[in-house]
Amino acid sequence: MCSPWGATSSDSIAVVPAETHVNQGPIGRDEIFEIVRDRLADILEIDPATISEGQSFVDDLEADSLALIELVESLEEELSDRTVGFRIEDEDLEDLKTVRDAVDYVYERTGK
Repeated sequence: MCSPWGATSSDSIAVVPAETHVNQGPIGRDEIFEIVRDRLADILEIDPATISEGQSFVDDLEADSLALIELVESLEEELSDRTVGFRIEDEDLEDLKTVRDAVDYVYERTGK
């Protein structure tokens, strides 16, 4: 009997489990900034080139609490593919006031 892949039942087929997390090594700080900047630009619908590390989410970028929640969810989704179990803790959110704060937070948990 032939399988859909052209192998007969007497052929030996190696079954390899899907890899769920690929170790790509530590993420560099510059790459983390790019991820934060690009996700934030998508959420706020602005040009990524206008975002710098020194900017405040609320005062400079006019991000509301919903935008910041979207940013957290987006970062967790993006980085969980590269760092198993990456999560931004709820109690840490109030300390993330600037783009630099977010980049430093992520770097401390993934880049080292």
